[in-house]
Amino acid sequence: MILNKGNLTALFVALKSTFNKAFDASPSMWDQVATLVPSTTRENSYAWLDRFPRLREWVGDKVVKSLTQHNYTLPNKSFEATVEVDRDDLEDDQLGIYAPQAQEAGFSAKQWPDELVFEALNEAFSKKCYDGQPFVSEKHPNGTDKAGKVILVSNQGTAPLSAESLDKAKASYGKGRTVLRNMKDTEGRPLNVRPTLLVVPPALEDTANALMTAERLDDGKTNIYKGTAKVLVVPWLTDDDAWFLMDTSRAIKPLIFQQRKKPVFVSQQDMNNPDVFMRKKLKFGAEARGSAGFGLWQMIHGSTGKG
Repeated sequence: MILNKGNLTALFVALKSTFNKAFDASPSMWDQVATLVPSTTRENSYAWLDRFPRLREWVGDKVVKSLTQHNYTLPNKSFEATVEVDRDDLEDDQLGIYAPQAQEAGFSAKQWPDELVFEALNEAFSKKCYDGQPFVSEKHPNGTDKAGKVILVSNQGTAPLSAESLDKAKASYGKGRTVLRNMKDTEGRPLNVRPTLLVVPPALEDTANALMTAERLDDGKTNIYKGTAKVLVVPWLTDDDAWFLMDTSRAIKPLIFQQRKKPVFVSQQDMNNPDVFMRKKLKFGAEARGSAGFGLWQMIHGSTGKG
């Protein structure tokens, strides 16, 4: 290949096309559990998450909910994937080795939100959300009672997910459904949470599918939970015992994917670049900016599965 501006431009246009095709064809699952929040600044604040807009009878002045003292922010982080192109490979017409790398860069770029979102879910039992408690916790403050005492609500369990018997299914999955169904706002009004998605690691795939599809449980009793939720198997979940039940039907899902700059193909193809002169290297790859974090804890029940 003769190395001139026209040939290099054509090469990187082809690599960009390969990248984009791979990106468009690659699967992703983050949007099943997370709300996309476009970002235009260095970080976003989510102090507004504790305010549920609910209609009430208008008597006297309107009741305006103000921001709480909590300040939950997500700073945007920069991400990249870069491939070096050796000038000798171009001169020797060894171009075929770079198309698969462009495909993998496209696949990786599409998977980027998945990795961020489910990395956040892995930290659900330890990392704090907007109310100052871990996202999945036994002590979420949720308004006050008539005596002015703070009401603490749990969205955390410990039961292993089980299809062995009806009793064990009720103690694990059934309890999670009940917890979510009983969720209320800070004024004590039902939130009408509807569990729709059972999220599990690969180790619990068979158990989750049995609970959602089998006519009968392992003890022979009728499976009363058949078809009550969709199963999502997530390879990024690192704990083989932990599982999560979510309501993903609302405008604000349990998790947040904050996108400052969507993945884009970038390249360095100037033959006058010092890196080309000193090392015979050109480059292409992908860049993106964003973050992921916690949305509404009221929309998720998590169990450590440790018993």
